[in-house]
Amino acid sequence: MSAGFGQILRFFITSGAAALVNIGSRIPLGWVMPYSASIVIAYLIGMSTAFALARKFVFRPEPGNGRTEFLRFAAVNVIGLLQVLGVSLLLEAIVFPRLGFTWHAATVAHIIGVGSPAFTSYYAHKFFSFRALREKLPQAN
Repeated sequence: MSAGFGQILRFFITSGAAALVNIGSRIPLGWVMPYSASIVIAYLIGMSTAFALARKFVFRPEPGNGRTEFLRFAAVNVIGLLQVLGVSLLLEAIVFPRLGFTWHAATVAHIIGVGSPAFTSYYAHKFFSFRALREKLPQAN
């Protein structure tokens, strides 16, 4: 297994754990607030989880860069949030009703939405959010 594949695999495992936190928090939030608001709040909870896991297990940056990395991570995730929200709302409000799909439609739409930015997020975090460490490492020939 190459180092690149191992890093991508760790990213998807940690992102999957954060997605479970996101989805798991969206459901009870949806009991007390509108669907779109619950998606946003759950996304922020999942994003914080994703940052902590990615920083520790995937990109392993140097100590002291946490604030900058979190701000970069959050910037990437603003775009991801827009994608998750758009996909989730589109599926739940338009696509699923037209297909006659009703089985836990909001949750299924949200799960699909959460997964939609997986690949773009990996590369954005690797080359933007956590780039400082990568630039300081010696390059393999």
